[in-house]
Amino acid sequence: MDSVDLNVLRSVLQWRRAGQRVVLYSVVQTWGTAPRAPGAMLALREDGVVIGSVSGGCVEDDLIARLHDGRISADGPPVQLITYGVTREEAARFGLPCGGTLRLTEERVSDPGWVAELLTRCEAHEIVARELDIATGKVILQPASKTDALTFDGKTLRAIYGPRWRLLLIGAGQLSRYVAEMARLLDFEVLICDPRTEFVYGWEEQHGRFVSGMPDEAVLNIQTDERTAIVALTHDPRLDDMALLTALDSKAFYVGALGSRVNSRKRRDNLAQLGLSDQAIERLHGPIGLHIGSHSPAEIALSLLAEIVAIKNGVELKQMKPLQEEV
Repeated sequence: MDSVDLNVLRSVLQWRRAGQRVVLYSVVQTWGTAPRAPGAMLALREDGVVIGSVSGGCVEDDLIARLHDGRISADGPPVQLITYGVTREEAARFGLPCGGTLRLTEERVSDPGWVAELLTRCEAHEIVARELDIATGKVILQPASKTDALTFDGKTLRAIYGPRWRLLLIGAGQLSRYVAEMARLLDFEVLICDPRTEFVYGWEEQHGRFVSGMPDEAVLNIQTDERTAIVALTHDPRLDDMALLTALDSKAFYVGALGSRVNSRKRRDNLAQLGLSDQAIERLHGPIGLHIGSHSPAEIALSLLAEIVAIKNGVELKQMKPLQEEV
């Protein structure tokens, strides 16, 4: 689940607690090429305000029109199914790619209790399944795993929600600032650990949250999981290697450290001497990033995040690694 979905649900909760009526739309099925994948959500407030998206824009316009022309009834069924793009003409009208079809649930949110519970569990880094009974509108929340996917059999929608992806940066230097800014645009929750107080000045709270303690303590304290990436960027082996010793034995999906090929080999040798297993050391990404000829801090940040996002999305990496120089 990304912050777009989280913001949709946060808005639903806020609006309902303020006494406003809300309709929640979820993409449950697509055929052909559709603008949004199953699971995408949009919330529509009683005055026509929307948050989220289910298409490129035209479907959203029609949903607002349904509200204003009375097609959404306050005393209608709790959940309805709506389909767009059945014909080529309709697909063209609603901005869907030729042949694309989109099916949505139109769900009147009466009790926001499940929304509050789901958000709380996601903030606690749990993966949650929301089961929606189409006939009754009843919602049940259950634990789920990272391998679960959205399912819909016409009677029950089972959608999977989970915590945001996180990026822990070891070091608060110049490069980390570029990485943090780009990572937030890519919807990562950014965490920073740097016990060197001289480097903390100038960081704005919105760019990331500082984690106190030494780097190895930070890796443990954030309860590193499969949705966490960790990158050591201090250029100080006393700090970087401290973090890596713990991170490489954690569940983090990505662990990397800044440095040239030569220094990366030295780092691996040092980690082995410190007792880290060959299997754990093999997980280390270094030099970090995809090869884009990067030299400046901004280019290195772009290269790093391209690699992290590719791995997050299950893309096999075939590009050469960059020849990073020590700076």
